[in-house]
Amino acid sequence: MVDKNEPESSGSDAAVTRIRTAKLLAPKPERPSVLSPNSAPVLVKLPPPFSARACQLMWIVSFILAVIAIVFFFVVREDQLPFIVETIQGVEPDRPDETYDKAADIIYWSVFAAMIALVLAQVTLLVSFMNRKPGVRWWQFFTLLLQALFFGLGRELVTGGDHGEQLQQLLAGQLIAVILALLLSNLPSALAWSARRHDVRKIFPGSGGPES
Repeated sequence: MVDKNEPESSGSDAAVTRIRTAKLLAPKPERPSVLSPNSAPVLVKLPPPFSARACQLMWIVSFILAVIAIVFFFVVREDQLPFIVETIQGVEPDRPDETYDKAADIIYWSVFAAMIALVLAQVTLLVSFMNRKPGVRWWQFFTLLLQALFFGLGRELVTGGDHGEQLQQLLAGQLIAVILALLLSNLPSALAWSARRHDVRKIFPGSGGPES
C-alpha cells in the first residue's frame, strides 16, 4: 500500500533544504563597530606660523644687538665717564669734582643695570609669547616704550664721546628689531595662532594615527 502524502513530504523537505542552504550562503552583515567616530581630540605640537617664527627671529636679533651693546658699553666705560661728567656739569656747574665723579658712576651703573634688566624681561616675555600666554603683547609693548625712553635718555646722558655713535647705532638697531617683532606678532596668522592656545587633532578609528 503506497502513502499518498509521501511526494508532498519530499517536496517540503527539499524546499526547507534550499532555504537553509540559501541562508548559509548569504553574506553575513558586518558587526557594528565598538569604537565611536566622535573620539576625543588629542593635543599635538604643530609648528607656529611663519609670522610667529619671524617675530621670534626679530626678538632674537634684538637680544643679540642688546648683548653687544651691553658688552661694548662696559668696555668703553672709562671713555664714557668723562662725557657723563661733562653732561652733569652742564646742568649743575657749581659742584665739587668728587660729586661729579660719583654722580657719573651712579648714572653709568644705573643705565648698565637697566639695559640688562630690560633684556632679561624681554627674553622672559618672548618665552611666554611662544607658549601663547594671554596678554603678552601688551607687556612687550610696554617694554618697547621703556626702551624708546631709555634710548632717548641715553642719547643725552651716556652715548656721547668717541664711541657714542657706535653705541647709538646698536641701541637704534635693537629698537627697530623690537618694533618689527611687535608688528609681526600682530599679523592675523600670529593672532589666530595665539588665540587657539593649544593645537588639537582627532584620531579616527582605523587611521593608525592623528589626522587633521
